[in-house]
Amino acid sequence: QVQLVESGGGSVQAGGSLRLSCAASQYSASSRCMGWFRQAPGKEREGVARISRFGSSTDYADSVRGRFTISRDDAKNTVYLQMNSLKPEDTAMYYCAARLDCAFWLENSITYWGQGTQVTVSS
Repeated sequence: QVQLVESGGGSVQAGGSLRLSCAASQYSASSRCMGWFRQAPGKEREGVARISRFGSSTDYADSVRGRFTISRDDAKNTVYLQMNSLKPEDTAMYYCAARLDCAFWLENSITYWGQGTQVTVSS
């Protein structure tokens, strides 16, 4: 069983930056694809970004493309989300997620979830 532990959330003003980290307890073939979802109050959980093992492939939600960058360090079983030019609408609980591959990055296809880290962006 792979455990995911997020860190790096917090409060920041609009235009600021935050870096989220997610450490996996171990490598597993079933968690080769890692990434992030977020959920704002009253809204559905949405995929933000994902990255394949070795970082060979990445994908982003349209709402964050060009502002967020996902990366990973496979030696540390850790994935990162660098968030720049943050907007109030980025305020949400951010969840680390992992599954076998990156072909289907939907909430109901995720195998492992982290506990979440709060990101709050004030105007």
